[in-house]
Amino acid sequence: MAVEDRGLRLWQGTVETGVRVEGDGPPLVFLHGPWGPRHDGELIGRLARTHTVYAPRHPGTTPGDPDAIYGLADWLDLLVYYGELFDRLDLRAPAVVGYSFGGMVASELAAAMPERVGRLVLIAPLGLWREERPVTNWMILPEDRCREAVFADPAGGAAGRFFSLPEDRDARAEAQADVIWSLACTGKFVWPIPDRGLRKRIHRISAPTLILWGQQDGVIAPAYAQDFAAQIPGARVELIDRAGHLPHLEQPERVAALVQDFLRA
Repeated sequence: MAVEDRGLRLWQGTVETGVRVEGDGPPLVFLHGPWGPRHDGELIGRLARTHTVYAPRHPGTTPGDPDAIYGLADWLDLLVYYGELFDRLDLRAPAVVGYSFGGMVASELAAAMPERVGRLVLIAPLGLWREERPVTNWMILPEDRCREAVFADPAGGAAGRFFSLPEDRDARAEAQADVIWSLACTGKFVWPIPDRGLRKRIHRISAPTLILWGQQDGVIAPAYAQDFAAQIPGARVELIDRAGHLPHLEQPERVAALVQDFLRA
């Protein structure tokens, strides 16, 4: 089942966005990372076995447009957008699962509007609430070094599927515009940084929170997960063995089981 929701108003104009809906059961909102929903599909499918999963594209991204990611809204627009989306889908306090950049957006939602998030799952949320930018250079690494940084098994099937894009740089951008590699390989990619004010609000998160992290994460050290969790009352961390920065690709069964067990609790 799929639902298209178009023309939601933002403070800076009108955007078109797609809301993909799967499964039945309690509502769950999945906020994807910078690679787009393509690489999050397996986890979304597993979660849809027990939940109604809403998987919207972030506003400002348009599949097929290699420059679309430059149009991502700032954090305040994202909050307005997701607040309106929750209203239009009649989601009162759903569970929210966010990976990477989506995890930071989910954190902002739970911190700024704690009444709108029932449970919170963060999968390797990037450390952009700190002053430093730990992934700046990694985003434009050659593919072999990117494989080593991101994946616990650089030669494994998850890495192979992730990088299965045309070799020609322009063709990569055209083939998968919402995948970070297809933009990073052009040398033009700019990371959209949420407002660092999250550091001042993070203690306001009241939803039960689970943070999942790859034990072999070469992008941001796993110790960061404990540091992040310490800012959220009652949050707990699960480190995923034999996984790097994309634990839901390398260990999808383990990640899905942890998320489902947490949401059932």
